[in-house]
Amino acid sequence: MANKTAKIKSLIEKKGFVSDMDGVIYHGNKLLPGAAEFVEWLNKNNKEYLFLTNSSERSPQELHEKLLRLGISVSKEHFYTSALATADFLARQHPNCTAYVIGDAGLINALYEKGISMNDTNPDYVVVGETRTYGFERIEHATLLVQRGAKLIGANPDLTGPTEKGIIPATGALIAPIELASNCKAYFVGKPNPLMMRRAVKTLGCHSAEAVIIGDRMDTDIVAGVEAEVDTVLVLSGVSDIDTPKQFAYRPNHIFSGLNEMIKLIKA
Repeated sequence: MANKTAKIKSLIEKKGFVSDMDGVIYHGNKLLPGAAEFVEWLNKNNKEYLFLTNSSERSPQELHEKLLRLGISVSKEHFYTSALATADFLARQHPNCTAYVIGDAGLINALYEKGISMNDTNPDYVVVGETRTYGFERIEHATLLVQRGAKLIGANPDLTGPTEKGIIPATGALIAPIELASNCKAYFVGKPNPLMMRRAVKTLGCHSAEAVIIGDRMDTDIVAGVEAEVDTVLVLSGVSDIDTPKQFAYRPNHIFSGLNEMIKLIKA
């Protein structure tokens, strides 16, 4: 009991909170229990926080509007997506490069804002993110471009994602046919890539020892925290269950059924 109390105390004392969104804050358009109370607690206690999502579909403004519709007001400065991370990465690696993109507006707009133009003939990169307009013609074209020398980039490596309807394919699954057909492994920018986690901690303005990451995935959120030496919280409201951590060589510092259990203990 004393050890559990000490662990909760250490969590309360953290200065910076990095939180995943899908499976932690919401499933699709369904707000998860404890999410509103968690944001309220962060604001009331003057915590630095950032929502770090591997989803590349929406811009920070769209994420702000989505949470607002769900009853939570969070300014767009509190969001950092794999789309933004991908655009930052490509702009540093190859300024003013071109890309053929399989993805939605969040990814395309992030690339445009970094001076990366769209090119479906001889692009420097083929970039893949989540999209509802994924089709064979686009897979075929992307594969041919990669075979001709375009570098293959994935916004994130997630094979699946949680929705209110259940588990659905994500970028890692969508990009796999291109990898297999072109015999080329993609480079993934989103979690658990250290680039994204380092950017998050830097944005919070605190040391890694003063931060914690909250997520529902062992293979992205938790390993990202472990490798960045940031404390980790696994919530079981997304793709993981109580037995999931047993499959991995590393462990989260805390496991909760969801934000509702975590915030209840924090406020106790």
